[in-house]
Amino acid sequence: MTSGVGALWSHRNSLRILVRRDLAVKYQQSVLGYLWSLIEPLGMGAIYWFVFGVLYSRDTTRHLGEAADSYPLFLITGIFAWMWTSSALSEATNALTGQSRLITTMNVPRQVFPIGRVAGRFAEYAAGLPILVAVALVYAAQGTVTLGWSLLALPLAVAVQAVLLVGLALLLSAFNVLMRDVERFMRLIIRVLFYATPIIYPLSLVRDSDLPGWLKLGYELNPLVGIFQLHHAIWYPAEFPDARLLATTVGGSLLALLAGWWSFRRLEPAVLKEL
Repeated sequence: MTSGVGALWSHRNSLRILVRRDLAVKYQQSVLGYLWSLIEPLGMGAIYWFVFGVLYSRDTTRHLGEAADSYPLFLITGIFAWMWTSSALSEATNALTGQSRLITTMNVPRQVFPIGRVAGRFAEYAAGLPILVAVALVYAAQGTVTLGWSLLALPLAVAVQAVLLVGLALLLSAFNVLMRDVERFMRLIIRVLFYATPIIYPLSLVRDSDLPGWLKLGYELNPLVGIFQLHHAIWYPAEFPDARLLATTVGGSLLALLAGWWSFRRLEPAVLKEL
């Protein structure tokens, strides 16, 4: 793995070129261009705010605690991070099947192709950070959000999420070449993960529920739970994951990276033969 990382680093310019090409191709015939990376999550945030912040505001307020007065910020923080997750997993799954000619002709580590999809979607997430900061400053001026040391949760959340997504991207992209059902299966999994992760609701809603203990434990074994708690903790320090959840999140993300890297290298000869 060390030699593989070294080879990947030596071809970092190729990775940068691939990311820029993917972004250019994605938005080349779009009038609004990169603005779509902001419009979609903001639109989703508006819908969920209307449902849970207006129609079911009583139940939402009861579980949100300090986040109740700034629920729109809570929503878009989670949704912006979720768009990075869902888009990266969806596009990385077919990163090899969709670029077979390029993969078989370019002399670069094949890992750059799925990793490039993760990096490209991160660029879209980074484009939305000024929006999050602007909304947070509005609520900070109103006294409903306090900006302080909790802002350091952002680089930690991004780092852990990147590790998890890279591992899953390597794993899914390789398996999808050999079993095309993986792409269809991931569409269902991504939908399930959206509601099985504290994105639009707080983790306390699950912990205080009447679900069996084993189900709550299984729920928190999902690394995305701790990752999204870190994202929410940027503005709401009380949401910072406890030591057990943080250890589970970091450990699960590292395990996903190791499993993805190992599987990709083992399956690479069969993948190239199939392509």
